[in-house]
Amino acid sequence: MNDLEIEVKFYLPDIPSVRERILELGAECKGRVFETNIRFEDASKSLMRKNSLLRLRKDATAKLTFKSPPIAPDNQFKVRRELEVEVSDFSTMSRILDALGFNEEQVYEKWRETFILGDTHFCIDTMPYGDFLEIEGEKTEIRKLADQLGLKWEKRILTNYLAIFRTVREKLNLSFSDLTFEHFKAVELDLGEFRHLFEMGK
Repeated sequence: MNDLEIEVKFYLPDIPSVRERILELGAECKGRVFETNIRFEDASKSLMRKNSLLRLRKDATAKLTFKSPPIAPDNQFKVRRELEVEVSDFSTMSRILDALGFNEEQVYEKWRETFILGDTHFCIDTMPYGDFLEIEGEKTEIRKLADQLGLKWEKRILTNYLAIFRTVREKLNLSFSDLTFEHFKAVELDLGEFRHLFEMGK
């Protein structure tokens, strides 16, 4: 079984035009859902130190996911080992993790619209601080499809949404740690001002 997650992200100032191009490629829209994600940590916060993630997600279903640190240095793609299982009861799974010594460290939300083309997944993600396209699949297909969508490869983003949030939080001196739409209601933000901090640039 191949547990590798290979992906890149792009900041999207204009969702409709990119969405239209995805559909023109022949991708099938699988719908748009709202996600609530909880990031869990142990008492010593060792998961973050090791660049690992333990996440419980609720959208149309509930899933528990573990992501490892990057497999090897790669400045072209984000590559991690991902183990994921669907669970029948979100709240009970949260209690099980708590009983095992993992606490609810951070909540983050997003709207996600998913498209599938062969073995490639396109996700248009609306975060509280901005909009993004995530492309997941095989490396050659990701690069080819990004070109076909008119996306500049040097603008790719290899970091995750929580790391982007940490930078935004620091730059704007935000006091909250949960990445929710409610928290960002009163925040004036143009993420374009900070995109150079996340995009690879080469």
